[in-house]
Amino acid sequence: MLLEDLVVILKVAEFRSITGAATHLNMRTATASAAVKRVEQSLACELFVRTTRHLRLSPAGERYLPQCAQALQVLEQAKQSMKDEQGILDGELRIALSSDLGRNLVIPWLDQFMQSYPLLKLSANISDSRIDFYRDSVDMALRYGSPSEANVYGFKICKVPRLLCASPSYLESCGAPTQPNELKQHNALLYKLYDLTQDEWQFHKNGAVHKVKLSGNRSSNDGDLVRRWCVAGKGVALKSCLDMSHELLSGEVVPIMTDYWVEPTELWLVCPSRQSITSSVRLLRDEFRHHTQELLSQLVASGIIEQRSVDD
Repeated sequence: MLLEDLVVILKVAEFRSITGAATHLNMRTATASAAVKRVEQSLACELFVRTTRHLRLSPAGERYLPQCAQALQVLEQAKQSMKDEQGILDGELRIALSSDLGRNLVIPWLDQFMQSYPLLKLSANISDSRIDFYRDSVDMALRYGSPSEANVYGFKICKVPRLLCASPSYLESCGAPTQPNELKQHNALLYKLYDLTQDEWQFHKNGAVHKVKLSGNRSSNDGDLVRRWCVAGKGVALKSCLDMSHELLSGEVVPIMTDYWVEPTELWLVCPSRQSITSSVRLLRDEFRHHTQELLSQLVASGIIEQRSVDD
């Protein structure tokens, strides 16, 4: 029995299929089948009950597999500890990123990070949909909103103000709204998430809440496309100040209705388990905090947002 064989049987148990495990591990089915046989021969018992259509854990497998998983995890942690002591950072960074933030800000940050650690590899999942860590094969997700799942672990990166904004060309053509009701006369660039169009925007002023139902001729489930439309002068958008930071700082878009306050969001780096918080995750956490604080400070210094809007 080889140590690698234990990885195979854990994947067979996860996929309930030798073929599925082999495909995931990028090996031949016959190779995976031979690994299962070696482990079973070494233990002198069958770990799986096989039928023509199904494969499931045997009673012995149900007892053995959890301890096997724990043993591999301990070995991996020991290996990682040795690398940490030697200052070695390698392996694959499998990270999920939202479309706008990921493409325009985070990928350049990751490129810079990998220059410092050339042994790293990057696998980036770009999507605005909520990620499934196991189905989508990612180890961490940088996303807006504090984690609501009870079984995940995360680090808050920063508090993120949201702004109503438009391009100067749009405002020159259509005028600048000064209160929420006036937005009904404007073309709203709408964001869709899980097929739900976010067409009701909420504003606060002097303790009062103002909700306005909007319409527009453009909507998308891709936040980056909404940003592009806004820069191109197609309408008004409600966006994270981080997503629009470069355009806000360059003047390509400007904040409007600034005497009204919009509920901020938070940026979090989330992992599926405590064991998945590696040295790479911690270093990325610090990198993301550094870069976001730098951008937020520039926005404060330019008078685009207030310091109190980013203070916790």
